[in-house]
Amino acid sequence: MPEVIDVLLRREGVATFGELRAIVSGHAIRAALAGGSIRRIAKGVYALPTAPDPIAAARAQGGLVSHLSAAVLHGFDVLELPDRPQITVPRGQHRRLSPVKCELHWADNVPSDGPCTSRLQTVLDCSRTLPFAAGLSIADSALRGRVLDRSQLMVAAAELSGPGCRRARRVAAAADGRAESPLESVLRAILIEAGIIGFEPQVVVRDGTFSARIDLANSALMIALEADSFAHHGTRTALARDCRRHVSLTVRGWRLLRFSWEDVMFDREWVVAAIRAAVAGSPGHHNVRTSRPATPGAVSHGQL
Repeated sequence: MPEVIDVLLRREGVATFGELRAIVSGHAIRAALAGGSIRRIAKGVYALPTAPDPIAAARAQGGLVSHLSAAVLHGFDVLELPDRPQITVPRGQHRRLSPVKCELHWADNVPSDGPCTSRLQTVLDCSRTLPFAAGLSIADSALRGRVLDRSQLMVAAAELSGPGCRRARRVAAAADGRAESPLESVLRAILIEAGIIGFEPQVVVRDGTFSARIDLANSALMIALEADSFAHHGTRTALARDCRRHVSLTVRGWRLLRFSWEDVMFDREWVVAAIRAAVAGSPGHHNVRTSRPATPGAVSHGQL
């Protein structure tokens, strides 16, 4: 089911059965439909469940669409959709009676962009309140889309105070616009939280006859990590291309570890163990500093 939702998210919430079936199994589609994760809106057409309108909820409460709801409206990549609108209202304002259930936050003088909190404020709010991987995915997306730059995010995070400020500073320090997908951001977050360093996003391996871009790579140890989603690798053509790419990297001395959505999202301990084993088995790894105890907030941009 996560793969079905992933495909719909990448298609703005709507896809035909044929579009889904080209990437995921029919069983996965039926299971997602039976479980309420997706809905049929026409014959052979599927969509994500209808959510309450966050803009209408914000107007009803006299506030701004914020946090994860604002991230969705700004077009940032999110790991999951909010189950109800998230709204920020001025401090001291009471919840108003409304048929739309929403999650309220209170803050004064919040910068806005139309009905939403500003893009910078949205990234900071998500970084303060979401788990590290989810916050990092949104921050990476904002940098990748060039709606923010990293120095702007770092300065704003440094000026924060109150609950979640350390978490936001950690996200800002780790954010990297080179990350090309939310799943890649989560894989990098796993490395950071495990204290595994030396891996850099989107490394290019090139010689006279070959060129490949790797999601995360430790060039010193020649270890490549890939975060694979069916949305990008689910066709026969993609499989053939990936097999040739894998062989080409291997004959050049690289070891390629490929992790699925299920691995990255639901079995992080196994992912960490596999990467540690690969690092330990790399020639010359004793001469390269590759890991250290994880310390919240201690990972700098240059260590990724």
